Amino acid sequence: MSNVLTISPSPHVHTDDSVRKIMYRVVLAMLPALAWSVFVFGLDALRVTLIAVAACMAFEYLIQRFVMKVTPSVNDGSALVTGILLAFNVPADLPWWILVLGAFVAVAVAKLSFGGLGSNIFNPALVGRVFLLISFPVQMTTWPVTKQAAVDATTAATPLGLIKEGILNGKPLNELMGTLPSTSDMLLGNIGGSLGEVSALMLLLGGLYMLWKKVITWHTPVAILGSMFVFGGIFWFVDPEAYLTPVFHLLAGGAMLGAIFMATDMVTSPMTGKGQLIYGVGIGVITMCIRLFGSYPEGISFAILIMNGFTPLINAYVKPKRFGGQK
Repeated sequence: MSNVLTISPSPHVHTDDSVRKIMYRVVLAMLPALAWSVFVFGLDALRVTLIAVAACMAFEYLIQRFVMKVTPSVNDGSALVTGILLAFNVPADLPWWILVLGAFVAVAVAKLSFGGLGSNIFNPALVGRVFLLISFPVQMTTWPVTKQAAVDATTAATPLGLIKEGILNGKPLNELMGTLPSTSDMLLGNIGGSLGEVSALMLLLGGLYMLWKKVITWHTPVAILGSMFVFGGIFWFVDPEAYLTPVFHLLAGGAMLGAIFMATDMVTSPMTGKGQLIYGVGIGVITMCIRLFGSYPEGISFAILIMNGFTPLINAYVKPKRFGGQK
């Protein structure tokens, strides 16, 4: 009888965390980047964010209330997060009606059509962003100039866009290097681009806060950024005259935003640490393949959505050992 193990009914571990608390911690983590985008682009950044948030929350409430006939869950904060992330992925001067259309696709198509939070396969904000990019490529790739005189940036083009456009026009890389912002400018955010990609430092601060609050784990961001660094570093080491440094690839474009805030979505990413490492490496490699060999300057949005589709397979392949099971 001494070998009998008596346990209480589940749940065995109690925590006061809730969906609402987690979502609002994510919102707090995004505030530094949001504040910096307002500093760089002026009130246009705030306008875009408010429109995206209002549209996402309105669509979620209306569809759940009148179409799905369920109690609206708009107060759980997930629509708020989707709205901010969608705003982070668009130019600050994007017309309001395009933004509303993107919010509809993000909430109605990518989220609620699968059953709502917890059932969606793909990251809603990224689905909305990719839809807008394909449907309105000119508006989605025309970046506004910065609004603050204290910021040194004088061009609206993103660093990745400058490189890709120059290479397509037949210019050598060493000639294009003179047009690129410095590493410190990309880190601090003295560049053009979408709201959420201008300051790598502010995104890193938000990521550290989420790690501290245990909203995310280190596995996915480190796997993405690490694989991008290694992949880009190999090509740069072999031919530094033809390829940019791996540090440039980490700081440019949406690498930080995608690795810290988009790919770490609890619903669309693997459950285990090992699975998240596989998932993150896949995102990093696909991103670099698109950046180096594709015609599109950025690739992390597409990479995350592709690996979102592989998440169920990763979860099926990488399973945690059952409690009490044999090794």
